[in-house]
Amino acid sequence: MTDAQETAADTPLRTTGGAPPDDVVSAPIPLLEPREGIPPVVADNDALQRVVAAFAAGTGPVAVDAERASGYRYGQRAYLVQLRREGAGSALIDPVGCPDLSALGDAIADAEWVLHAATQDLPCLREIGMTPTRLFDTELAGRLAGFARVGLGAMVENVLGYALEKGHSAVDWSTRPLPDPWLRYAALDVELLVDLRDALEEELDRQGKLEWARQEFDAIASAPPAPPRKDPWRRTSGMHKVRRRRQMAVVRELWTARDHVAQRRDVSPGKVLGDAAIVEAALNMPPNAQALAALPGYGHRMSRKQLEQWQAAIDRARAIPDAELPQPGQPLTGPPPPRAWADKDPEAAARLTAARTAVSELAERLTMPQENLITPDTVRRLCWEPPARPTPEAVAEILSAHGARPWQVEQVTPALVKALTEAVA
Repeated sequence: MTDAQETAADTPLRTTGGAPPDDVVSAPIPLLEPREGIPPVVADNDALQRVVAAFAAGTGPVAVDAERASGYRYGQRAYLVQLRREGAGSALIDPVGCPDLSALGDAIADAEWVLHAATQDLPCLREIGMTPTRLFDTELAGRLAGFARVGLGAMVENVLGYALEKGHSAVDWSTRPLPDPWLRYAALDVELLVDLRDALEEELDRQGKLEWARQEFDAIASAPPAPPRKDPWRRTSGMHKVRRRRQMAVVRELWTARDHVAQRRDVSPGKVLGDAAIVEAALNMPPNAQALAALPGYGHRMSRKQLEQWQAAIDRARAIPDAELPQPGQPLTGPPPPRAWADKDPEAAARLTAARTAVSELAERLTMPQENLITPDTVRRLCWEPPARPTPEAVAEILSAHGARPWQVEQVTPALVKALTEAVA
């Protein structure tokens, strides 16, 4: 058993850092105001240059956060960027007024960036010229440390003893001017992020998991941008009801038409036409706009011009030659769905059952989610195409080839070797 396993098994997880003393029974302390007040919103080049100079002169890690307008605007661009650094204080930057933040990114390039759920914010930060070389993800750190709730509010409360006000997380951040309560909320999101980082680093070190976390953070920082999703229309909610290829073509044509309208108007696609309405049209195949208007989602509030626009997309799908209709499902690049394994390859199904059990037991001993210990896809690929002989070296090579980090390979290889060997026996 490793030091981390012994620590996780023998010592209950504790909160660290700025939490109230154990002998004080009290509710979390509400965090109501940033310590220097709400900083002015930076929306022009002169103000941006002052922020760049201040953060370049600051010391230590930089807390970074971004607010998007998901559900309101097209795409996932940033509409507010928040930063905080020792010696520089906090800054709120408007990427609409300052669309190029590469100078700021360069000024803090050598610093460690502290983000919560980094993979959510990095794409929109990259679009405006901000890409970290080193980072610390407080959400991922919480997962590795075994915290049951890893949202920012829960982490700040459980670890530092403060309560963050979270009422503005889903507002329309493209609103201008941004109301003061929203700006206060945004500034408070980075107020204690470095304090949280320090406490979690201490906890990870206590559990013997700090090097594991560093490998995970390095993997996030060095990961290339995700490629465009193939056939994104297939992710339409309710798509499982659509069985026929002609109906799939209707979904595709309506989804594409909706996307063009949403992009042109800069609004969320769901505000243009709901997924449920797209599926209804595909299932019913209305012959004309009048029939379309009778379906859910195409009611009396929709103009004649809009109805004709959607009906035109349906008619395009109806005119597609049979040979050009979309195929059911997407081409598989890996193993089939696990539910099909018992029929296709009973031995592989047995391997997968044994491997899943082994990973689950190990994750429980290490007090972390299974998917952070090793991705389920990696386990499936190993079990579907195992090495001829499940030696530690052969298993480790396959895990590494599928992107497992060294710490993951070290931890799960013995358990997976044992599982594969016993499944064969």
